[in-house]
Amino acid sequence: MQYRTIKKLDLSLSTFGIGCMRLPLQQQPDGLKDSSKIDQDEAVRMIRHGIDEGVNYIDTAYPYHGGNSERVVAEALKDGYREKVYLATKLPVWLAKSYDDFDRLLNEQLEKLQTDHIDFYLLHALNAERWEFLKKVNVFKFLDQAKKDGRIRHAGFSFHDQLPLFKEIIDSYSWDMTQIQLNLLDDHYQAGLEGLHYAADRDVMVVIMEPLRGGALAARIPNDVRDVWNQAETKRTPVEWAFRWLADFKEVSVILSGVSTMEQLQDNLRIFADAAPGCMNEQEKDLVSQVQALYRSKIRVNCTRCNYCMPCPSGVNIPEVFRLYNNMFLFDDPEASRSQYQKLIKDQSDATQCVECGLCEAACPQSIPIINKLVEAHQALTT
Repeated sequence: MQYRTIKKLDLSLSTFGIGCMRLPLQQQPDGLKDSSKIDQDEAVRMIRHGIDEGVNYIDTAYPYHGGNSERVVAEALKDGYREKVYLATKLPVWLAKSYDDFDRLLNEQLEKLQTDHIDFYLLHALNAERWEFLKKVNVFKFLDQAKKDGRIRHAGFSFHDQLPLFKEIIDSYSWDMTQIQLNLLDDHYQAGLEGLHYAADRDVMVVIMEPLRGGALAARIPNDVRDVWNQAETKRTPVEWAFRWLADFKEVSVILSGVSTMEQLQDNLRIFADAAPGCMNEQEKDLVSQVQALYRSKIRVNCTRCNYCMPCPSGVNIPEVFRLYNNMFLFDDPEASRSQYQKLIKDQSDATQCVECGLCEAACPQSIPIINKLVEAHQALTT
């Protein structure tokens, strides 16, 4: 296992962190999956095996698995395992209506996790609206007090918005860490690579989430992308390429991977045995650039999902329509996109709800001709 030294915090963290949002699930009688029903025995076995093999960063959150992830993590960290790891969880800021709710939620999480402290406590999924609320009620006072009384050791935030807001938040407080979405497809999405460097330059530790873009970079590889990977002298799986691309950045402290099976866990342990800064040579970096260019050439709508077009007064889920449309071509899996689009039709949030008011086009920072693209997307997603 590779480790990264966090000088500011005097810590050594495993580059591979186990994310507990996609734990193994119980088999249901109807064959369907219920994400709240964790296979606790298998999840505990997997988490403990990872720790035994050197993983020392475990990440969970209040809402994961219908609120049950923290409880299962608590079971996994019994019998001396709690002392072997740094535990991260997140404050569900959307459930807080006042300052007093912060204490109530933190204490509830400490009870669920059966611990007297949380090593890394993050404000969960910050965006512009949540950030304004947190500033208004002075969340910084709460973080300072929770650190002072020992309930949390380090304060941070996870992020889902645009780069300017990310920089504003970074500069607003003496953060210990931040968690951002980053992968070889999303290097300029949300905080992106610029955000990675911005935080690191200010001595804020960076944890990476969605390194495989929800599994898409592992499971649905277009043939032309696979052909590029196969040009490498050393043969690797697409999963390994994705992880090594991230691990090559010295600014990255921890890469989270949400493992659902023991086989996935074992594979990750193998990959992270030598995934370190400098692990990719120039030829391999060139292959990554070729893969990125190939993926980008498949994008039909240059939507960054900034949500400036939302809410649509007619109820169209514009970013989701464009995501599904792009995914048809990015991952050569049109049926999956069409199936998911049917849910938008059922919810009356599909492209046909558009009345061509034009408000979205006026708000779009990418100057996308949204009205025409919605028509184009709907046709592709329904034929």
